[in-house]
Amino acid sequence: MVKKDKGISFNLISRKKLNNFSSSEKLKYIMKEVRQGRILVLEHGLTPTEQTALIENTMKEIDHDTFIGIEMGGYGEEKTSFFQRVFGVIKKPRMTVIGPAHLLKMVHKDHDKIETTIIPGKGEN
Repeated sequence: MVKKDKGISFNLISRKKLNNFSSSEKLKYIMKEVRQGRILVLEHGLTPTEQTALIENTMKEIDHDTFIGIEMGGYGEEKTSFFQRVFGVIKKPRMTVIGPAHLLKMVHKDHDKIETTIIPGKGEN
């Protein structure tokens, strides 16, 4: 998150950009952005394996003075129909919101909406 003129900015990351990364490159990109205080909204969410790896990587990098971790909310993979399962259609993860834990709090999530609260002022140096 970059504060400009008392506003809050988000990085909306397209599915196309994410598809250009391997899983490890995607996780490195996300960690770099979040460590810089940015909030990301990923059009194409993370797989359960990627979410687990991101949490593991975050736990290794926690420093209570400079980086306390991430907050992440998203939707799991879309359910496939009987015919999609028969023909081997791969389920795609849906949208994911990720940000520094000291700036972003997940309030509520249901099947149609993720509600977050942004804590302004805590990201200022």
